[in-house]
Amino acid sequence: MFDLVIRGGTVVDGSGGTPFVADVAVDGDRIVAVGENLGAGRDEIDASGKIVTPGFVDVHTHYDGQATWDAEMAPSSWHGVTTVVMGNCGVGFAPAKPDRHEWLISLMEGVEDIPGTALAEGMAWDWETFPEYMDALEKLPRTVDVACHVPHGAVRAYVLGDREKPGAIPTEADIAEMSRIVEEGIRAGALGFSTSRTVLHKSIDGELVPGTTATAEELIAIGRAMGRVGYGVFEMASDLKREWNEFQWMGDLSRETGLPVTFAALQSIAKELPLEEQIEEMRRQNATGANIVAQIALRGNGIIMAWQGTVHPFRFKPAWNEIIDLPWEQQLAKLRDPAFKARMIAEKNVWPESDIIDFLKIVALGWPVQFEMDPDFNYEPKMDESIMARATAAGVSPDEYAYNLLMKDEGKGFIYFPILNYRDGNLNFLEDLQHADDTVNSLSDGGAHCGTICDAASPTFMLQHWVRDRAGKRIALEHAVKRQCRDTALLYGLEDRGVLAPGYLADLNVIDMDAIKLGKPWLAFDLPAGGKRLLQKADGYVATIKSGEVTFRDGAMQGPTPGGVIRGPQRVEMAMAAE
Repeated sequence: MFDLVIRGGTVVDGSGGTPFVADVAVDGDRIVAVGENLGAGRDEIDASGKIVTPGFVDVHTHYDGQATWDAEMAPSSWHGVTTVVMGNCGVGFAPAKPDRHEWLISLMEGVEDIPGTALAEGMAWDWETFPEYMDALEKLPRTVDVACHVPHGAVRAYVLGDREKPGAIPTEADIAEMSRIVEEGIRAGALGFSTSRTVLHKSIDGELVPGTTATAEELIAIGRAMGRVGYGVFEMASDLKREWNEFQWMGDLSRETGLPVTFAALQSIAKELPLEEQIEEMRRQNATGANIVAQIALRGNGIIMAWQGTVHPFRFKPAWNEIIDLPWEQQLAKLRDPAFKARMIAEKNVWPESDIIDFLKIVALGWPVQFEMDPDFNYEPKMDESIMARATAAGVSPDEYAYNLLMKDEGKGFIYFPILNYRDGNLNFLEDLQHADDTVNSLSDGGAHCGTICDAASPTFMLQHWVRDRAGKRIALEHAVKRQCRDTALLYGLEDRGVLAPGYLADLNVIDMDAIKLGKPWLAFDLPAGGKRLLQKADGYVATIKSGEVTFRDGAMQGPTPGGVIRGPQRVEMAMAAE
């Protein structure tokens, strides 16, 4: 008798092959059989009329703090994700000297919009070195497996101390010590190293993150440290300025070490190279032996704006700043006052001094590229659905229209503003990239941007929008599952997951494709110290299984927490797979 049998589902096995109807049997934490009419299980799940997929592998998250206190690992775990890779974009919390805790929190708060008060209260800081951080992660069971990058920001702060300022130039000894720390972290089990080189990433105090101005020599030296271990992914977010010649050193590093280098590929206001040129430059390097992989998003990377969110279009009005520090109920009372409303709409914006002032003006005045989040909002809205278009049709100013929709549901209305990846007003540019072997589905930022986005729901969006509902070119179900399971797993050396076959880890989803649907986002205040975060659930997930244990049924956590800490590349149990 098997421990668990998932009976009669349509198996989409992660290989990209044609789906087929079969049973899937599990013993312990492994799949032991896939076929017809398998024997009984101590527990069985009827998957008739449903699809059965591997658990989703999300390689771009920021749960570095949350993973030290939260067993549920929401919202990613609500969307079929069973493995997350943290520590992206050069930010994280190890190594960490005691006098740098607040500095690292301010860095994460500024870059990833995670409330600093929540991080300060939630983390025990029972580590200093990176290996000690991984040991600390192992103290808490959770619903998903977690893997780590060694983050450049923490490494630089640890080595340079008070010398770590924008433009700081490390000595040869500094670079050697940084390389040693990264090598130590990889040998302890980190799956890679990450850095950030974009002006969009700043600490809460407005300082550029460490690494933004790092030289190619520093980055290559760190990459060589990974090469000495023999595995690891070099991950980077960059503005890709032409004078930096990023693709050349990325290619050189990959060719020298044999390791993959991966970067965030976006239509971005901050990137000097347009997306088409990013892909062209990457492929030029790969044609000469490099292994550079573009991480691509599945939808426009934007912000969800709300009165209680991090930002909204009236953020720079004097009237708003009169009430900005009031409790929400008092703010809401003011916002309901017709006289206050009229005054705020009529006021001119007062702009702060900022090197991203053009972006801030689009936040406040970009009505042609901002959209009302209706109950059936699909994240690929047409321009005639914009706030400007709807306001014109309603015969009111866009300011008034936006104010009114933010007031819906007792002041809990949302506006969607796709800042990145929506240059053309559609997602057509992603169609070919979704079928490219040198790209992976990524950039969900799970656990981050708590007051502005909830892209941790990307796997659900992939199934709902790209596979089932899109009014345009879609993605075949078997290909989409491969993209989110096998392809992401293999990039990070996780060969033991992402496929439904004997010997592989028993991470699975049972999904009702007819019912799959993103829920409406909401703001929760459930982080430590009452910190806020945008959350989004989904219908259609019948069950999620992690390492053979059912962690979620119909979206509800069941209690088991079989997730652990991944240390180094993982291999499939070939002896079992051969049986």
